Amino acid sequence: GTFTALTNTTNGLIYFRGVRYADAPVGALRWQAPVSPPTTQLGNVDASEYAAECIANTQTSTTSTTSEDCLFGNVFIPIATTAKSALPVLIYFHGGGFESGSSRDAPPENIVLPSVEPLIFVTFEYSRLGQFGFLGGSAVAAHGTLNAGLLDQKAALVWVQRYIRKFGGDPSRVTIWGESAGAGSTMFHLIANGGTNADLFHQAMGDSPSLSFLPSNTDVFVEDLFTQFTGLAGCGGGSTSAAIMACLRAAPTNTLALAGAQTLENRTSSLYPFGPIQDGVFIQERPVEAFRNGNFARVPVLFGSNTDEGANWSASLPNPDANTSSANATETTVYNFIEGQFSTFTEASFQTGITQFYPLATYNNSFSLQGQQMYGEMRYICSAVMITGAAHNFGLAAYQYHWDNPILSSDHGADLNAFFDGTETFDAADEALVIAMRQYWTSFATSGVPVAANTIAWPSAVDGNGSPRILLHPSDLSLENVTDALSARCAFWHGLASEIHT
Repeated sequence: GTFTALTNTTNGLIYFRGVRYADAPVGALRWQAPVSPPTTQLGNVDASEYAAECIANTQTSTTSTTSEDCLFGNVFIPIATTAKSALPVLIYFHGGGFESGSSRDAPPENIVLPSVEPLIFVTFEYSRLGQFGFLGGSAVAAHGTLNAGLLDQKAALVWVQRYIRKFGGDPSRVTIWGESAGAGSTMFHLIANGGTNADLFHQAMGDSPSLSFLPSNTDVFVEDLFTQFTGLAGCGGGSTSAAIMACLRAAPTNTLALAGAQTLENRTSSLYPFGPIQDGVFIQERPVEAFRNGNFARVPVLFGSNTDEGANWSASLPNPDANTSSANATETTVYNFIEGQFSTFTEASFQTGITQFYPLATYNNSFSLQGQQMYGEMRYICSAVMITGAAHNFGLAAYQYHWDNPILSSDHGADLNAFFDGTETFDAADEALVIAMRQYWTSFATSGVPVAANTIAWPSAVDGNGSPRILLHPSDLSLENVTDALSARCAFWHGLASEIHT
């Protein structure tokens, strides 16, 4: 097809939005691998506006901006780009727990414009979400494809390799980047197919990589989730697995949307019940094992985390007995919250954790602070330590950061203020920090080394903890080492990998 983009002569960007990279995953293509490139003739496409977003797991029906037909991407290029420019390419996967989020969350202006070397920025509706992209179970395995959402992402990466030259990009200089579940996505692509996906990208970045509960497809958790969802969708009465899948593929979109939202609502202690599954093909090993064994793509990496990654999560749960923010929280509340996210976490391991690594007195006898520190480290902070440390151990350049910001917040996702928000309300120190971060990130994408003008050098890791890491603080941009205490806590969590399925 041909695409008519939006050209902004004021800021110097060309916007290609809503570029289809795969056929609509509807009907018979539900829970199947994406069909890409599209089989239909696209014709003349108005690419000036975003296309539909994928349906979030929290939605009970479609909206004016969401649809099952959501496999679209966006390409943003400097206005002077030609087909022969051969610019480096930065691909971004949004966050949202594999259940929500959109490429609209990542506007390109603060990525493309500050880059010293011109680059192309690409975003995708990173796949089918929730029940549409991550439904598991024996029936799906027998009559469909597991991890369809991650395969959508892979199809997008293949699409870039096939077509990015037409936009002026260099397919041999591709960096993948994401935040939260998007950073978890970059992690999964690093270990995908036993770590053999390196031909699709050449560097990887991740902000707060999510090391989530990763069940195998034969786990009771997966089958129970499938049974609950299919029952709510009106398809639980099928006599065979083939009949159940046929019913699901024939069901109206809104029926499936409502069933997914109700399934989430019924999981009162769980934030993200639908997510990637160890399928034995795309994900052959769980991440901790894969990085320990060296079964990951040999590319330079830049990963990091925020100080308060675990803050404010439990307050959103319907179950008050898992809400560590409650004034009535107890030790049991903390366990209920973490077990709600990692259903195989045992009481015995929890007791070891709070006795040896997270004693309550360390957190001013606050169960809320204790719980948020445990969750933040097990899911986000220690995964950044793991990835950068493993990359170093196998001879690769690895850069780790630590975002700590008392003004803009150090909670999960707060660092995205540096990339996707304006600086009009920032004070001078935060504005200087944000300018440096944009240069660090984009220079890594263009050169493989994070460099920023008028600030400190960011060295590659020199040990198995990914140290030194750069401290991103508005009044103290400096280098620090991962402490022995944090290293020990991460070793505790990674030692439980087979138990908690990470």
